[in-house]
Amino acid sequence: MFTTHRTELMWGGRKMTIETGKIARQANGAVMVTYGDTVVLATAVAEKNARPGVDFFPLTINYQEKTFAAGKIPGGFFKREGRPSEKETLTSRLIDRPLRPLFAKNFTNDTQVMITVLGHDLENDPDIVALVASSAALTISGLPFMGPIGAARVGLIEGEFVLNPLQDQMADTKLDLVVAGTRDHVMMVESEASELSEQQMLDAVKFGHEQFRPVIDAIIDLAEVAAKEPWIMPEEEDFSATSDALAAEFEADLREAYAEKDKSLRTAKVGDVRRAAVAKLATDDMDSTTIGGLFKGLEKKIVRGQILDTGTRIDGRDTKTVRPIESEVNLLPRSHGSALFTRGETQAMVVATLGTGRDEQIIDALEGEYREPFMLHYNFPPYSVGETSFRLSPGRREIGHGKLAWRAIKPLMPSAEDFPYTVRVVSEVTESNGSSSMATVCGTSLSLMDAGVPLKSPCAGIAMGLIKDGERFAVLSDILGDEDHLGDMDFKVAGTTEGVTSLQMDIKIAGITPEIMEIALDQAKDGRAHILDEMSKALTSARDEVGEHAPRITTMSVPKDKIRDVIGTGGKVIREICEVTGAKIDIEDDGTIKVAATSTESADAALKWIKDIVAEPEIGVIYKGKVVKVVDFGAFVNFIGNRDGLVHISELADHRVGQVTDIVNEGDEIFVKVLAVDDRGKVRLSMKVVDQETGEERAKEEAASE
Repeated sequence: MFTTHRTELMWGGRKMTIETGKIARQANGAVMVTYGDTVVLATAVAEKNARPGVDFFPLTINYQEKTFAAGKIPGGFFKREGRPSEKETLTSRLIDRPLRPLFAKNFTNDTQVMITVLGHDLENDPDIVALVASSAALTISGLPFMGPIGAARVGLIEGEFVLNPLQDQMADTKLDLVVAGTRDHVMMVESEASELSEQQMLDAVKFGHEQFRPVIDAIIDLAEVAAKEPWIMPEEEDFSATSDALAAEFEADLREAYAEKDKSLRTAKVGDVRRAAVAKLATDDMDSTTIGGLFKGLEKKIVRGQILDTGTRIDGRDTKTVRPIESEVNLLPRSHGSALFTRGETQAMVVATLGTGRDEQIIDALEGEYREPFMLHYNFPPYSVGETSFRLSPGRREIGHGKLAWRAIKPLMPSAEDFPYTVRVVSEVTESNGSSSMATVCGTSLSLMDAGVPLKSPCAGIAMGLIKDGERFAVLSDILGDEDHLGDMDFKVAGTTEGVTSLQMDIKIAGITPEIMEIALDQAKDGRAHILDEMSKALTSARDEVGEHAPRITTMSVPKDKIRDVIGTGGKVIREICEVTGAKIDIEDDGTIKVAATSTESADAALKWIKDIVAEPEIGVIYKGKVVKVVDFGAFVNFIGNRDGLVHISELADHRVGQVTDIVNEGDEIFVKVLAVDDRGKVRLSMKVVDQETGEERAKEEAASE
């Protein structure tokens, strides 16, 4: 019934199997890839005909994790998978980026690649397997895909690069880098690093590129026996006559428009020229979409040619100069930390908020539930580019840009022991013309330091671009939006003066050489140093203490067997402490207690209360207590936390007492001295040996004289 084909290889110490022919046979291409015990199914389907009037490639990548893959049932009320998680969204972007540039330029059919995680061994991250499966599915599909590609994860453990480290090894790595590309060229890089040098990052990319070539060979072997017939692509129409007419009529006007350095004015002028070109050249046989595509080609010719020929960019800068920078902190009076970072026409207002353990993000992943104490959320409102649009929940772009900035800052965050706060950062992009994600990195660094978060070092980011024509190329520092749109590379580098903490590279062409990457890294290092110098004019390091409106967190430890005493039955005790003192209290299973309060008085009151609860009575020590119960033979006194002791009637006074109520009544506050604690924990107290006015022990001679 099935005609199956498979190929196998040993890769990174584990067997990888790529199989097709059994599952999802009606898709254009479908493969199941197994790596260890992680199993991923990828399918590729394209519509037979292109939608009319489409001038872009409508590719959709959907990566989805089924909880049954790890033997779990979804949490929450609805027991089925819902909207994509952050991990699923980020992995979809990760797969899209190296695949999209490899489709034929004139292919505009709706195309969907769906990747489903069917099994997860809790050792091998499915994202690399998903990239390989997507590449294989497209390669055998017959679609006009100029692959295959391979992908690999690279770790740096004990000074050595490790291919596809296991999940438990990732805790010890100084690098988490994913690289993807063809046999000859790198197409995409995504990484988080612990201040590594540019050379180390370049070596890691080269290592990963070398290591995934056997995977490409395995996919080719599978395609030789299982690939479908290639789609017959329509011949590209010859628009040279229209293109020449467009250039003759409008090139001068377009060059004049691109001579405008202000983005808003430049955009308006370019729009005017485009509308005039469409009105002039559009006919029944030549629609406006085609004219728009030819117009974009003319834009590329002008902008790219000027940079390659003269080294001068749209706004008049050379290839290495960074736009003017302004940094400001303590922008918002009630926030815990805030910063406004402006670089040219790109601006991010970034706000940091400090919270307690209760504010940690709980993440229910295939690998298990865990908590994240550092969150970074990026928002890109339409006004930042002078547009209007319907506001929805954060999209893939916002989630991806926020995660990129998070990766840049995460290696610099203090440990929980040094700084026991949950930290949330929100970046509101208020202007955009260039990399707003790198502006977010800079603003986040400043806002965290303004909030008193002791970062290891200030961090800055810069976006690099590439213009390449044959053997000629130019690497651009701090690219504009138009340079990103019309260029060949988006290469973002973030880090400190010591090294790189995050690197992300996307290529729009068939790939770049190590030489270009090395130049880009070196140029980015110089640009990053300049940006850090400019940022230091606002703030050079973290403030000595958190702001006045931020909670102060004090950490203490209690014996594990005392945790229940602090919590109380049904949480009664801890709720009372919080309500009376106004503090927030987090208790961990190991006995660590974090008390957060906005005032010293509130924190001290909560700490004292807890200390009294867990304290053990010391023989010979005098305590101030409260009479909680009167009986015929004495009075029970609550003298420390929730501990009660008995003052026998004989210990109430130095004379014979007829009735206990002659001396004390319920609710009275008295001083008592601990006489003894028996094996069962019962405490004997004395009132008569303590001066009830001063709380000091009475001298023996004084007691005897009475």
